[in-house]
Amino acid sequence: MQYLAVLLAAAAAYGFAAFWYTKMSKPWAEAAGIPMFDGKPQGNGSPLPFVIGGVMQLLVAGMMRHVFLMGGLDTVGEGIMGGFGIGAFLITPWVTMNYAFAGRPFKLTVLDGVNSVVGCTLMGLVLSLFL
Repeated sequence: MQYLAVLLAAAAAYGFAAFWYTKMSKPWAEAAGIPMFDGKPQGNGSPLPFVIGGVMQLLVAGMMRHVFLMGGLDTVGEGIMGGFGIGAFLITPWVTMNYAFAGRPFKLTVLDGVNSVVGCTLMGLVLSLFL
């Protein structure tokens, strides 16, 4: 059951990311400096970023499950708050620091930060349903 929980938690976060970046594609591409052509990001259309994204979601969900078990977070409320905390106070600050050193626009930090916080919160919710 633990593998299913991790898989579903990763899928929930991946699904939110697909929704979020579809809705925010123009502002995100602008902030990231990605040229647009006919309303779509210019590029080779490789599926590799999506595969990498899915694998990374699995890694985060697996580690979150481990942290939740070690920390005794086993209620839905604790799962939601644990996920929120990981997204808001671990992932987003790290991304913020990297973007600051790279000179990326703060708008990009906000757009990606929302994905990190909501995605981890959803992961926490799903994982708590299986603990």
